[in-house]
Amino acid sequence: MENYSYNSYTLQLQGLNVLKASIYPVYLFFFFSYLFIMVTNVGITVLIFIDKNLHQPMYFLFRNLLINDILGNSIKLPRLLLDMLRPPSERLISYYECVVQAFSTHMFGTTSHTVLMIMAFDRYVAICYPLRYSAIMSNKMVMKLTVSAWGVAFVLVGILLGLTLRLNRCRTLITNPFCDNASLFKLSCESVSINDVYGLTFTVVLFTGSIGSMVLTYTKIAVVCLTSKNKSLNSKALKTCSTHLVVYLIMVFNGMSIITLHRFPHYSDYRKLCTILFHIIPCSINPIIYGVQSKEIKKFFSKSFKSKKTLPSFHQS
Repeated sequence: MENYSYNSYTLQLQGLNVLKASIYPVYLFFFFSYLFIMVTNVGITVLIFIDKNLHQPMYFLFRNLLINDILGNSIKLPRLLLDMLRPPSERLISYYECVVQAFSTHMFGTTSHTVLMIMAFDRYVAICYPLRYSAIMSNKMVMKLTVSAWGVAFVLVGILLGLTLRLNRCRTLITNPFCDNASLFKLSCESVSINDVYGLTFTVVLFTGSIGSMVLTYTKIAVVCLTSKNKSLNSKALKTCSTHLVVYLIMVFNGMSIITLHRFPHYSDYRKLCTILFHIIPCSINPIIYGVQSKEIKKFFSKSFKSKKTLPSFHQS
């Protein structure tokens, strides 16, 4: 039953429709996924900061992805876990908290694309211009790329939410387990045609720019590898690019699944689950894939493990 209240500052979240028998297994899955994401992403972020061997452009850019994963999950998953243990009538959220959650949700998705785009540029320079890599990927360039990735996402999402905040609200029910832009503008009884047009343009520009840059970058890398007889270069390209490409394809597949399911309202429960998995799956896989691929990170953990096993022994005379 829909509630009508003009510009109410207290909203109600619909939550996930989970069978009573499955609530605790699902809850534990989300809880341990969140715990794993926090431990691995924070751990590798700190490691990149303290280990001088990881003070390289590739790892500094990768750190942006880790920070985005931490921020994106910290605002969304704890609230979701709390709501799962509450009855539907008690899943209340303030309008301002809902806006913050919506902003962080869209920032997470957008920044995932922009950060992977600048990481692709780094791989392109490393493989196509190895002798000029240090000169091109200077600290100044790394900073510019980082600011660009976050800045573009901030502006695009800021406009998206700004168009929604101008609307008056006549409903209070968020038909989602969390807040996002679509859920917020659906609270309005006014025309949302501008929101629909900008939302569609936003999605098309983001995906076109993201996929286009990946295709262009990897085409140039493939051409260099095919024309080069340098086995070391080809091996390095295969190793680093396959890792980056796997992470990107997982993210795009999840994103496309959500967009596709929006076209089928009767699959709304699957769409809700898919949007949560969009946060969980890539954020869990990123540190594993890059950790396994990176010899510097593996070396650090191998050294730490050996030092813990090798304890000083004392012999009595």
